[in-house]
Amino acid sequence: MLLFGFLIFVMLFSLGGYFVMSHGRPQFARQLENRLSRPEVASEEILREGLKPERGAGGRWGGLYNLGVMQKLEESLWQAGIYRRVSDVLLLMLLLFGAGALIGAGMWQAPALALALGGLLALLPVLYIRVKRKRRLKRFVQQLPFALDLMKSSLEAGHSLLRGLQVVVAEFQDPIATEFRSVIEQTRLGLPLPRALEEMLKRVPDDDLRLLIVAVRVQSEVGSSLAIIIERLAEIVRIRQRLGQQIKSLTAQARMSGWVVAALPVVILAAFSVIQPSYTHTLFYDPAGQRLLKIAATLDILAFLSIRKLLKVKY
Repeated sequence: MLLFGFLIFVMLFSLGGYFVMSHGRPQFARQLENRLSRPEVASEEILREGLKPERGAGGRWGGLYNLGVMQKLEESLWQAGIYRRVSDVLLLMLLLFGAGALIGAGMWQAPALALALGGLLALLPVLYIRVKRKRRLKRFVQQLPFALDLMKSSLEAGHSLLRGLQVVVAEFQDPIATEFRSVIEQTRLGLPLPRALEEMLKRVPDDDLRLLIVAVRVQSEVGSSLAIIIERLAEIVRIRQRLGQQIKSLTAQARMSGWVVAALPVVILAAFSVIQPSYTHTLFYDPAGQRLLKIAATLDILAFLSIRKLLKVKY
């Protein structure tokens, strides 16, 4: 069994090494250098095709990208503020899967359990990206109304919207400063401001930010007082945030009940295993007991996920 896990690790390590060596430098860097060497290429085309890492890349992994798997992972990396290649993340997942399979093969005699442990370890980078993405988006939403107030004050002082964005970059911290700095840099390369804001919306998929982009686009096409629009928008964002906090406080008891429902069977089983091991001996060593334990764990997880699904309120 140890040999089985070792072979899995060697195979995945070799596959990961071949993956990195076959790609070498990022695809988008080669495309961008080729276009920058041609002065007749417009800046709009450079921004559209050159500044999207690995997007639309062909080769061996183009099929996976077209299926949306790598594209979704790439967008999650952008939204989490992790500017790494998708291939690096996939390589890390492969190595963790091999290490988990190796550890599982050394601990248990069942290949299915070894593969399950490898799969759990392989999901750790995805969970890290998801947690960091959620925290970054939450931080951005918290900063947004204050940034809107500063933009409104800058517009009322007679400055342009682009100058207001520069003031926000100078006064605020990440992540809102980083995202608005990217918008300013894209406008300097020739991209229209509404289009640059739409590109930022892909990196920060937030409904409040979408309202700002719609307001800027309407103002650029129709013409109106953008300062008044941004002031009303800041009020709407604060109202939405207060509503979200109220919903969170009203559902706190139900969410805690979900955690208790999920953790109580595990705690009781662990307590009986320590206090009176004969009570749980059948569950761990008898085939019928092991099947019952698997069914109970599955139902417990489904109950926890169902409670979380019911408590998600869209507003």
